[in-house]
Amino acid sequence: MIRAIALLLLLWSTAAPALTVGSKRFAESHVLAEIAAQLLEREGFAVERAHGLGGSLIAWEALGAGDIDLYPAYTGTLARAVLKAPSLSGAALRERLAAEGFELLPGLGFDNSYAIAVAARLAEAGGLERISQLAERPALRLGFSHEFLRRGDGWEALARHYGLPQRPRGLEHALAYRAVAAGELDGTDAYTTDGELSVHDLVLLEDDRGFFPRYEAALLVRADLPAPARRALARLSGRIDAATMRRLNYRVSAGGESPAAVAAAFLAAEGLAAESAAGAPPTLLRRVFARTLEHLRLTGIALAAGCLVAIPGALLLAGRPLAARVFLYATGLVQTIPALALLALLIPLLGLGLGTAIGALFLYSLLPVARNTLSGLLSIDPVLLEVADGIGLTRRQRLLRVQLPLAAPAVLAGVKTAAVVSVGTATLAAFVGAGAAA
Repeated sequence: MIRAIALLLLLWSTAAPALTVGSKRFAESHVLAEIAAQLLEREGFAVERAHGLGGSLIAWEALGAGDIDLYPAYTGTLARAVLKAPSLSGAALRERLAAEGFELLPGLGFDNSYAIAVAARLAEAGGLERISQLAERPALRLGFSHEFLRRGDGWEALARHYGLPQRPRGLEHALAYRAVAAGELDGTDAYTTDGELSVHDLVLLEDDRGFFPRYEAALLVRADLPAPARRALARLSGRIDAATMRRLNYRVSAGGESPAAVAAAFLAAEGLAAESAAGAPPTLLRRVFARTLEHLRLTGIALAAGCLVAIPGALLLAGRPLAARVFLYATGLVQTIPALALLALLIPLLGLGLGTAIGALFLYSLLPVARNTLSGLLSIDPVLLEVADGIGLTRRQRLLRVQLPLAAPAVLAGVKTAAVVSVGTATLAAFVGAGAAA
């Protein structure tokens, strides 16, 4: 058993690491990340996904920590919100990113700037066409995404630039358009390539004083990204114009298609991926099979590590009641921590990735295995141990030939319990360890 566990860990440690593609928490970023991920997969790379990372700073930190290898970024966001250097652009921006250990690949072909969107009925009734006109209407009800309210190039800077008196409320970007369409808000922040603008009958106000900079879309990658992967991704340069991006966004937001399906269709239409059996987008059955293997891999590695620690630990502590109680109390304390809370505690220590997922599953597997091993050892009839000593067995022989065989049913029951707990917990851990690719 120990040899099998060791072989499993050896195979895991020698396996080629997968490239992890990240995205932020909105449809366009998700679609662009899927396009990059599927293109890499069709070039033969193993790819994991980390979708929905949140705001720009979270994605930037994940890239710097090595938790992801690339994500779709925007030049204006990198310069203003991340690097705090609004004047950076072009070659200067790329040089600064190179100094940070990153590379901004050539642009994808479109500019997605921030804009202020208002309901079409309001714009038509009041002649509202420009952002500067908002200063004359302090009673307008504005609501912006939390990221736009926090950004250095967001609401506060915009309000100073235009002298705007409104006090907007914060809400999730996905809810803002619906709130404007329903008449609960008058305006919100938007992206110029949003597919939902026409769905909710919104119009963009002219940035008549030139506040918003250009936000050229491009893939931001780590400098150590393999050269073949970089060359494959460079094939996307200039392939997506603003009209195309709006159509892709519309298919997700209004058409109800998944970002993965939209990305696959785009790659096929552009001739970037042949629709062959080997290169076709994964079917539902293939995705379920892949996720199941990923689930079992997380569980198997964590359970093997738990057994390697808990069983020898229980054997060493079997003759030391006080130390055994302390060990069981410590492992039992871990069991009282909810799975999401434990994952949240481990992320700052281990980062976003497989280490966090396996670490949480490993900690949860310790108690059942250790408790049952100790129970099995302590339930052995003392007379049998005296007989073993009487016939001259050494301590090692007594352990291997008497104690472990007799305690084996209890030990295996503990392993089974730990496996059940790990399988259930891995449902949550997979979102962290497997890149949130649900």
